[in-house]
Amino acid sequence: MLFDLDGTLVDSAPDLAGAVNEMRLNRGMATLPLEALRPHVGTGARGMLNVALQLTPEHADYEASKSEFLDRYEARIVQETRLFDQVLELLKSLQVAGIPWGIVTNKAERFAMPLTRQLGLDSAAFAVIGGDTTAHSKPHPAPLLEAAKRGGMDPQRCIYVGDDERDIIAGRAAGMGTVAAGWGYLGKGKPIEAWDADIVLSSPSGILKLLGLA
Repeated sequence: MLFDLDGTLVDSAPDLAGAVNEMRLNRGMATLPLEALRPHVGTGARGMLNVALQLTPEHADYEASKSEFLDRYEARIVQETRLFDQVLELLKSLQVAGIPWGIVTNKAERFAMPLTRQLGLDSAAFAVIGGDTTAHSKPHPAPLLEAAKRGGMDPQRCIYVGDDERDIIAGRAAGMGTVAAGWGYLGKGKPIEAWDADIVLSSPSGILKLLGLA
């Protein structure tokens, strides 16, 4: 079983929002509420800088601001980040049942590795694949196929769980079953029901029911 990270296993929105709000404060601007920033977390630095500072990649200050944002985020990577409710129970149940699980995220290894280590996920996961682990990131299937390879698994016997349409596209392209995580960030694009996932679940505990473990 494979999982996306941000918005699926962990709620990292408070720290990502905190980093960009630090930038606003540093520029003499008021902070934005978490509710205004949360929907943009899945789009990474590009989305956060756009909504918080109205900066696009074409802007002369974009690259410097992106570096500042990433540095600030790295400095507070697990200050407020936590596992979503029911995730710890889910992962422990998978382990007890002998079902191996791994993580495939578009988060660069620079952030994915320390985050999973500090939350205690890396020791239990058979693989942590970052957005720069392979030559392609999601929605390309390469990261998912790399994870399956490391786990010695047939991709067609894997299930991938994610909270973004890119996750579902990547999972289907890899030949995996797909679960759309309705408890995640979801973003501003198509409604989750239009992602063409095999199933949409509203909570992590639904995975246990799907697998016949609850």
